[in-house]
Amino acid sequence: MGFNIFKNTVLLFVFIMISCASKAKSKIDLKNKVNLTIQNDSSVVVGANQIKAYLPILKGKRVGIVANQTSAIFRKEKLQTILVDPETNEQSLGHAVKKDTMTHLVDSLISLKVAVKKVFSPEHGFRGRVDAGELVKDGIDTKTNLPIVSLYGKNKKPTKEQLEGLDIVIFDIQDVGVRFYTYISTLHYIMEACSEQGIPVLILDRPNPNGHYIDGPTLEIKNKSFLGMHPIPLVHGMTIGEYAQMINGEKWLKNGIQCELTIIPVKNYTHNTFYSLPIRPSPNLPNDQAIKLYPSLGLFEGTNINAGRGTEFQFQRYGAPFLDKKTLAFSYTPITNFGAKYPKHKNNLCYGEDLQNEDLNGVMTLKWIIKAYQNSTDKSLFFNTKNFTKHAGTDKLQKQIEAGLSEAEIKITWQNRLEAFKNTRSKYLMYD
Repeated sequence: MGFNIFKNTVLLFVFIMISCASKAKSKIDLKNKVNLTIQNDSSVVVGANQIKAYLPILKGKRVGIVANQTSAIFRKEKLQTILVDPETNEQSLGHAVKKDTMTHLVDSLISLKVAVKKVFSPEHGFRGRVDAGELVKDGIDTKTNLPIVSLYGKNKKPTKEQLEGLDIVIFDIQDVGVRFYTYISTLHYIMEACSEQGIPVLILDRPNPNGHYIDGPTLEIKNKSFLGMHPIPLVHGMTIGEYAQMINGEKWLKNGIQCELTIIPVKNYTHNTFYSLPIRPSPNLPNDQAIKLYPSLGLFEGTNINAGRGTEFQFQRYGAPFLDKKTLAFSYTPITNFGAKYPKHKNNLCYGEDLQNEDLNGVMTLKWIIKAYQNSTDKSLFFNTKNFTKHAGTDKLQKQIEAGLSEAEIKITWQNRLEAFKNTRSKYLMYD
């Protein structure tokens, strides 16, 4: 009995310490706490959570899954606290508290006796820890012993052999709605390969955190690459499910073939619904602010400017050693860290701007890249022309910036193609 009382007292102490730590953290990180609460308290239900809707589709089938760390099923579990009276040593139940938990889709399906045979891994890897642009290797998942097939290594499109023996492929990856974010290119190749082999694709849809607007230059097909495969704006305003329907409908797959699609839509979601991602979608998008600024600062990936990689504020700052420190006085030094083994200007002092508190919503802006170019002490160092064109989707943008055009003047040149895209997009929308 004495041991049980001691054990319960220790448990109570641990619970109090965790509660105190949690309160302290909420004070330090109030903004993120509020965002998380909004998402958790909302009625949005992602496709993966709707197990009853898709489990019958998987029954008796050999399943492949395109997944990464964001392929999660979210739950709320009740935790009951145990209180011990210090005078009488009597135990009583305290208030039940709800704790947010998540399980990986692969683990959940295996526990439900679904015959998962293979995992396909996109850029950044199955567990989401690989640097941007770094090759992902084939392997074995140590938790499930499932074979992992890389779609960001020797081939980006699954081969006939890699799909052999599968009856259906699930695609469940959190996207951020930006053309050069490569998960939509992986989606294209999955749909194409599966349609060629007569394998249906099941998409578990998720919200697009940048889904409330459309902006940026539209890709010209001559500049097609894995950073952009289709004639869409830089910010496309669609979920993965909607985008898959557009790929099919516009016959963008090889030879105009179409993929057999089943989409489990997000419940209680519109394109104007705020959604704070509970899991970072890739190593260098750590929070809501980075995701919001990514369409604008992502263009720096095609320059010699560091966009916060090698710091804890990825896509929330920019800088380089050759920017004018009188005008851009903020400074930082990129170092090797999680998600960036070799950041631009590693171990060198960079001058630029801190954008952690920048309020930007519903628009992508060129003001920072124009400002950085204008304040470059050696403009020949600024652009990596080939890579910048891939990110922009057009060779015109670099020329416009070099010619000194203002943001307003450049954006005017985008409007006709943006309007044409909006008309096309409207045919495939699943949400208001």
